[in-house]
Amino acid sequence: MCKNTEVKVVIIEDDPMVQEVNKKMVEKVNGFIVVATARDGKTGVEHCQIYQPNLVLLDIYMPEQDGIQTIKALRHHNINVEVIVISAAEDREMVRNMMQHGAFDYLIKPFKYSRLVEALNKYRDYHLHFYGNDSVDQEMIDMWINKRSEANYKANALPKGLNKQTLQQITNLLERKNSSISADEAASCIGISRVTARRYLDYLEKRGAVEIVLQYGTVGRPVNRYQLMRKVNKNSS
Repeated sequence: MCKNTEVKVVIIEDDPMVQEVNKKMVEKVNGFIVVATARDGKTGVEHCQIYQPNLVLLDIYMPEQDGIQTIKALRHHNINVEVIVISAAEDREMVRNMMQHGAFDYLIKPFKYSRLVEALNKYRDYHLHFYGNDSVDQEMIDMWINKRSEANYKANALPKGLNKQTLQQITNLLERKNSSISADEAASCIGISRVTARRYLDYLEKRGAVEIVLQYGTVGRPVNRYQLMRKVNKNSS
């Protein structure tokens, strides 16, 4: 890995439009340059062997070789690279699997640009901590671990007025339903106000966990109904 401030990035993403958007977002961050892109994992690994990047942005659902197979291949070939996963896959087992194989961070689509910037800056800190020195001491390790824990806490913190218990109740309700639900239905099932239920559902929608389905009646404005994204398209990448 290079010891200068420029971070070389390879993007492995099968959707060419998403690939281009991600490339532009990465290169807006000072010090990061995309040296290659690939639309499948097999080609992505080959690019990593050729261009020797510092960082890979990796999708999961791809042809030829998916994200799990790709991160395993990177480790098998001893390619010295960190991996940030960017995928619509949000099930706990998938996230855990990628983390066990050394994913540096995990972003769920759709994500905010600020979250990508946060992930890249977190990588930059890591790069400066551990690749600018031949050896490290306990203080450096503790500083990095504490800094990373603090960043993860901020990233996962709920907006003011929301709590994890009610959010989990809303999520569990959505998982039990075979169809979309409205804020009124969620409020009635859980025992909270419609306004409060709407806040939680809108928060999940902004995080990309649910999709809004409009229900049109004979008169009046359409009603927002919500359902989990994986129920809409379980194989979306």
